[in-house]
Amino acid sequence: MTIGSGGSSVVVPRNFRLLEELERGEKGIGDGTVSYGMDDGDDIYMRSWTGTIIGPHNSVHEGRIYQLKLFCDKDYPEKPPSVRFHSRVNMTCVNHDTGVLGSGRTTLIEFAKPSNNQSPQRT
Repeated sequence: MTIGSGGSSVVVPRNFRLLEELERGEKGIGDGTVSYGMDDGDDIYMRSWTGTIIGPHNSVHEGRIYQLKLFCDKDYPEKPPSVRFHSRVNMTCVNHDTGVLGSGRTTLIEFAKPSNNQSPQRT
């Protein structure tokens, strides 16, 4: 992550960024329907994370709880984390056999939109 204005910039170290995100995730984001944290508190590289998404109101996902795993490689935040749903979910961006979010896709935002008309599958 780079911060700066004009011609100067400062690169924020990866672990500083991850510590900030850990603090936000453990507190819950927004209305508390999304939370995440470290999978292993002893992981000094902060690579393995777990997350929970509670389906948004007025969507086909309302009231459902989805568990997922995130893996932040050494190139994070320049490269997005890999995401794997542990709960079965029927979305075109998620591999039905593995639960892996398709590479290069940032469609988890679509998951939270009330207009999402995809039908989830129960675990």
